Amino acid sequence: MTTALITNDDGIDSPGLVALAQAAVRSGLEVIVAAPASQSSGSSASIMAQHDDGRIHFEERAIDGLPDSRCYAVEAAPALIALLAAHGAFTTTPELVLSGINRGANAGRAILHSGTVGAALTAGVNDARGLAVSLDVGIDPDELHWETAAALVEQVVPVVLAQQVGAVVNLNVPNLARVPELREAHLSEFGIVQTTITEPFEGDLRLAVADPGESVDPESDTALLRAGYATLTSITSVGWTPLRQRE
Repeated sequence: MTTALITNDDGIDSPGLVALAQAAVRSGLEVIVAAPASQSSGSSASIMAQHDDGRIHFEERAIDGLPDSRCYAVEAAPALIALLAAHGAFTTTPELVLSGINRGANAGRAILHSGTVGAALTAGVNDARGLAVSLDVGIDPDELHWETAAALVEQVVPVVLAQQVGAVVNLNVPNLARVPELREAHLSEFGIVQTTITEPFEGDLRLAVADPGESVDPESDTALLRAGYATLTSITSVGWTPLRQRE
């Protein structure tokens, strides 16, 4: 049986984490849950943690809906949790890391900053496969359809397991009651929003976000997600490429 680590960046108490773990169980995976004890959004592949004499604290938790799975709250960012798991910190080394279900989309090149994606990328460089899952909930949703994203996870897990070791896949799902059509997509230049700097003052700056507008490539993850499709994108983990020679 394939062992899967379930983590996220929204923290151990997120309902999206439970929905993802339950989907993994239904997919026939042996599930270990280890997630940040507190919110870690935007942590990318950070290995920050709360240390005490060099020790990283974690505690076992009982989570409703996961009676047969070992669950741990860890005082660390999700990428560090994935790294610790790769070294056997939670007993069994995972062959697959499932990260999410994130509250909010992770699309375009902005995924660089996502803790959800950072955990999946960390899996990819540690001899496992990674799947990051996000639900595009918008600003103020009336309802969160975790079950829709979970249903697509069950479809996608066999696809991810069929890839070579080191593969990392990013799944974004519209916040719909029905299961949408799944499309393979490439990363858009920005993402759902574009970060800009406004109102520079002496000694401080203010960040703002802006809609990237209608110029988004229609085959990109951002455009297809806006059009109501779920998107699946194979992303590249850390690697290298030769430098161009000077003329």
